[in-house]
Amino acid sequence: MSETRRGIDRRKFVKAASLGAGAVLSGARPASAGNRSSSPLAQGRGAPAVHTRQTPDIAVVGAGAFGAWTALNLQQSGAQVTLIDQYGPANSRATSGGETRGVRTGYGDRGHGLLWTGWARRAIEKWNEWDERWQDMLLPRVFFTTSDLIMRDEWTEFMEDTRRNWDEVGVRYEVLDADEIRRRWPVIELGDVTVALWEQDAGVVRARRAIESVAQVFQHEGGEVRVARAEMGAGTGRNLDALRLEPDAALSAGSYVFALGPWFPKAFPALMGQRLRIPMGHVLYLRTPPGDNSYSYPNLPSYNFRGVTGWPALGPDNRGFRVRTGGQPPSDPDTSRRWLLEEEYERPRRFVQERFPGLADAPVSETRACHYEVSVTRNFFFDHHPDFDNVWLAGGGSAEGFKFGPVIGEYLAGRVLGTEDTPELIEAFRLSDEEFEPSDDGAP
Repeated sequence: MSETRRGIDRRKFVKAASLGAGAVLSGARPASAGNRSSSPLAQGRGAPAVHTRQTPDIAVVGAGAFGAWTALNLQQSGAQVTLIDQYGPANSRATSGGETRGVRTGYGDRGHGLLWTGWARRAIEKWNEWDERWQDMLLPRVFFTTSDLIMRDEWTEFMEDTRRNWDEVGVRYEVLDADEIRRRWPVIELGDVTVALWEQDAGVVRARRAIESVAQVFQHEGGEVRVARAEMGAGTGRNLDALRLEPDAALSAGSYVFALGPWFPKAFPALMGQRLRIPMGHVLYLRTPPGDNSYSYPNLPSYNFRGVTGWPALGPDNRGFRVRTGGQPPSDPDTSRRWLLEEEYERPRRFVQERFPGLADAPVSETRACHYEVSVTRNFFFDHHPDFDNVWLAGGGSAEGFKFGPVIGEYLAGRVLGTEDTPELIEAFRLSDEEFEPSDDGAP
């Protein structure tokens, strides 16, 4: 369904997607810890009350891509923030705790694709800015501009819509034929592929390292990280008064942000049980041949075939050549298996034999199995809890959310502080009343 058919003017979406929503997405740098205003939370419509420094102004529950970036932006805007996660930032069970995540802007197959294209383009800029800004703290590089190659046997509606969005937003790309693909990247076996879209500025992020770095900067800016399991405590009217922290503690704040990813259905079963699904994706890393850099950055782009994505091995540690295909049905994110069984190697192995035959016999270096949460609309949601005016819910990453973290953090901080009120975006990110059919597991 297109943006226009959903009642949202496409030209307004181009503006919101490309230029940002107000100051929050304009690229303005947030205040540093040394020059914060004394009362940032008093600004804006619906801003939460300011608390003393004995209790935080805002508590963010969930230290993944949405929560960590939001906490950092709130802290840099002058709020005192506590970030809570039951396992800690970048833990192995988190959706954002894997080794790598792709950052691309090709979303021609989504009704909200124009918005996502603009935000992903801005996110790429911000990932590069992050590496440049924090290198003096000796933080590890997290973003690698691999570029991205979408390959198909014929020109498709997805490619046409992606190209149209790129033209509107200003994404750099080339259209390549099979001969040109072979000339540039001879290790790819094209088979029936005849056409490709090559996005030059796309890349890959070191996911776990990135979240660790965001949490480190957040603490450097004065934020507090607590490792604890949090749940809703008592409320007064339409305000939540406190969180319960296991095993035996409580935390009060002016506002609360829940960014729980695949834990949403467990934490809010009545509200989220049928609004989200939490399937798992499978990732295989293959060892690259000794002395052969053809399958390593920067000599190969990230790639997109029908149903399969991946990218080259990244330095300096070379975890391996990454293949993402297949997965598991939803299960409990606290106890689910986070590695692949040997019989689950078959599908990615077949793909590699077909498309990258030089790696057909490559040993497996690592495997990953990762939960992600899918919303009914396949879009993000940033909205109030229906029962509490000072509680925000942020989720619906739908297997794509990680890359948007730097932009989402800015946007959601503005929503919480009352400085971001672009109507088209508020409507786009509303928590939908729609629910999944019980038989729908949410897998693509």
